[in-house]
Amino acid sequence: MDQQKAVSEHQLTDYASRLKVCGHPLRLMLLCHIARQGGPCVSQLWECLGQPQPVVSQHLAVLKEKGIVASRVQGNRRIYSIVDPFVQRIIAGLAEMVELPDTTDSSKPSETAQSAQ
Repeated sequence: MDQQKAVSEHQLTDYASRLKVCGHPLRLMLLCHIARQGGPCVSQLWECLGQPQPVVSQHLAVLKEKGIVASRVQGNRRIYSIVDPFVQRIIAGLAEMVELPDTTDSSKPSETAQSAQ
């Protein structure tokens, strides 16, 4: 095996830990949205996912605590980005395969509005 590409047991354990954090379905969707939208704010994320703001914020806090995402304040918005290079590479591949809801067409009624009818 090529010595430069050999992965130590410690590195594998670290990768497994990061994959475990990202493995929750909602967190995977969050990461895919962040990767595709290139720095969405938290309100865009919870609207896209159709989840309550506290739920999305809790999952973002876990990802932030583990060093997978970071946020910055821009005006009155908090913008999220993926900062972990290992996770960036995985999500880049996954985001191409995952069909995300189209949030650009505001003429479509939302699922919440449809279910209320």
